[in-house]
Amino acid sequence: MKKRVLFLCTGNSCRSQMAEGWLRHLGGGQFDVVSAGTHPVGLNPCAVRVMQEAHVDISHHASERVEPYLTQHFDYVITVCDRAHEECPIFPGVSSMFHWNFDDPAKANGSYEQRLIVFRRIRDEIQNRIRGFIADTAG
Repeated sequence: MKKRVLFLCTGNSCRSQMAEGWLRHLGGGQFDVVSAGTHPVGLNPCAVRVMQEAHVDISHHASERVEPYLTQHFDYVITVCDRAHEECPIFPGVSSMFHWNFDDPAKANGSYEQRLIVFRRIRDEIQNRIRGFIADTAG
């Protein structure tokens, strides 16, 4: 049976979207994964671009609100920013909750290329965390 995972962020625009994409890509079909935001703002094009560079297509993702997921069962709810962690609603029946804080690449300053460098760093940090999560939950 697939393990259900919800990644939760504030805007559901970058970090939670990249985490969802990585777990789908690397999870070998073992996970039913979604992402949502406490205050969704839309999918960030820079997140789409840096994930495409890593051969993971998240261009079809949509930025969603967390409320429709509150009554669903998840094995894991993982917050990927401090604000979402602080505002995280109660998920009755969730087996495990984790908090992984990543810098917000959407707040990066500078030229487009300079901002992409920040997005790539966060993408790679999330990828490493997802690989560890998969190894820890295998079985």
